[in-house]
Amino acid sequence: MVLDLLRTRRSVRQFQEKPVEPEKVDLLVEAMLRSPSSRGINPWEFVVVTDPETLTALARAKPHGASFIKNAPLAIVVCGDTTKSDVWVEDCSIAAIILHLAAADLGLGSCWVQLRKREFDAGTTSDAYVKKLLGLAENLAVEAVLAIGYAGEDKPGHPKSSLLYDKVSYEKYGLKG
Repeated sequence: MVLDLLRTRRSVRQFQEKPVEPEKVDLLVEAMLRSPSSRGINPWEFVVVTDPETLTALARAKPHGASFIKNAPLAIVVCGDTTKSDVWVEDCSIAAIILHLAAADLGLGSCWVQLRKREFDAGTTSDAYVKKLLGLAENLAVEAVLAIGYAGEDKPGHPKSSLLYDKVSYEKYGLKG
């Protein structure tokens, strides 16, 4: 069940030195391509990366919070065609969470690396850096990179007691259940 995945899935930043089997990569690709999209426009594009040199280069896409990509055996770059839809960010985000859940269902760990509106350095955006690295078309914007692999760390799910139930209102804002 999806709820079981949500209860146990955690972002992992340490991976085993074990490749993700091609059959599992194929299932991840199928899962992302089945993602819902506003009006069925599907503005997303994906780049599947397994080359260690490219993974190391992706790990440098922003100064903080991306370095662990170099230790993942697989990364999937989630991009959106900004000319196709005004809700490409939302559609790409949906595809990314579908990818996270599919990875967990396959016994894999994953972690989202936010790149949209981030900087590679003082003069270059993370988007521009990754576009050049991967040869992306100008109309594509990089939203995120998902590092994926067999978890090298064991993290329990968040306990139900940590959920922010105070963020939920019923019928009208501020009415608590």
